[in-house]
Formats: sequence, C-alpha cells, structure tokens
Amino acid sequence: MLAACSWSLRPEGPEGLARDLALAGVQGVQLHLNPLGQAPWTMDNLRASLGGLQVVSGMFGPLGEDYSTLETIRRTGGVRMTEMWDANRQAAEKAAAWCKKLSVGLVTLHAGFVPPDGGDPEHGVMVERVAWLAGCFGGHGARLALETGQERAETLVRFLEDVDRATDAAGVERVGVNFDPANMILYGMGDPIEALRLLRRRVVQVHIKDALPSATPGEWGREVVVGTGGVRWMEFFEVLREGAMPPLVIEREAGETRVEDIREAARVVRQIGRRT
Repeated sequence: MLAACSWSLRPEGPEGLARDLALAGVQGVQLHLNPLGQAPWTMDNLRASLGGLQVVSGMFGPLGEDYSTLETIRRTGGVRMTEMWDANRQAAEKAAAWCKKLSVGLVTLHAGFVPPDGGDPEHGVMVERVAWLAGCFGGHGARLALETGQERAETLVRFLEDVDRATDAAGVERVGVNFDPANMILYGMGDPIEALRLLRRRVVQVHIKDALPSATPGEWGREVVVGTGGVRWMEFFEVLREGAMPPLVIEREAGETRVEDIREAARVVRQIGRRT
C-alpha cells in the first residue's frame, strides 16, 4: 500500500483530501496534525471523509519555521529556537492528543539542523527537546521519527544515540528515522543511498520524493517529479529491502500538478516493485 502526505495536496478540508488521494491512486495518508481541531478539520469530518483510508502516520510541524532560504531554516527549523519552545510544547501536546483519538502510531518531524559537534551546547538542548517530544507523543501511543536532510547521516546517527541515552531510562521507544532521499539532495547533505545504508536500522518510514542538486553551494536544490531527479531508485529499494519494508509515503512540495505528480510517483514505485 502506498500513502501520500496530506499537506502535499493542500486540501481545504478532509473531504477534498479524500477526493484527491483517490484521484492520485493511493490508499493511505500521512496526516498533518497541526490543523486538527480547527474547522473544517474536526473529528466528525475526519471520520466521515477518511473512513476508507489508512492514516499511516502523522506529521507535527514545529511553529515558527521559515523555509525561505537555507539560512532562515537553519536558524528557525525544528526545535532549535528557544523563544518558540514553550509554544511548540503546547502545540505538541495538542497534536499528541489527536494521535490517541485517531490511533496514529507514528509521528514525524524535522528536529532542525543538528550541530555536527556533540560538544556544542545547542546539541544538548536539542537532545533534551527531542527526548521530551518522544515522551509526549509516546505517552499517547505514537512513536517519534526524525526526518532526514537537514544534517548529514553521520551527524544524525550520533544525535539519535544521544537521544537514546536520554529516553531509555524513561521507557520511551527509541526515536526512529523518516528517510527522505530528496532532502539529502535539496540540503546538500550527502548521497541518499549511502545515507540510507548508515540509517537503515532506524528507518520506520520513507518519503518518496526526488530532487536535483543545486549548482551553487548554500542554495536549495530543486524538487522534481519522482523518477526525473538524482535519487537512484533501484539502488535505493535494494538497500531498503535489507530490513522489513517500512510505510512508503509520497511527498510533493513543489509544482501545481500535485495529484498528477503523486500518481506518477506511485507508478514509478509500483514499476520498481514489479521489476524486483
């Protein structure tokens, strides 16, 4: 079964989301948790519209993020901003309560740019905040996973090992990885295949997304339709199959033909499945 990210389709409400998912030819959804509880994203509307779809996971978007440039997201991404932490704690508690209501067992987010130096004081602060989020969502039955891309895979491995030490004593399930190969290219953080090899044992969900690298260091790469970018999908799935296959969720965050692009991504994935 293939799923798609709800925010990729920019729906006005649950009914429109269900319609576009059907047009895209997918049977599951990763649901953006932040809008839930605000009209039209009410429990009644969700149940009426998404009853035939599987909610494979949720996504929590930390408040205050600015994706205008690589520099702005480096400053504002994830849980880095101390001035936003109290607001993000409150937002996470609300999102976690929705996980319990909807029986969502996995939640993903960007932690923000993790300092490559483990001795950096900000590194310890981010470990504490991610550990708190893992406990918050875990207390409502949802495991936490961090999305790749904003740091190199080696840095993320070390960071997660530190989070392990902060959460194991509390009985919280280890934080996993939502692997997004395109993000490694978009942020210029290394080869997606090599990154997947390093992180494979942690991967609990995959975003199916493609991109081309920037020719100018310090600038964004360019997201493209799956199969037309720099991700070597056959190799990617060979590595992915070294463990149990995680949920595959198509994400499309560029362009004006989202339904068609998601449908094409689904076709590419299914074609690879037939070949292998």
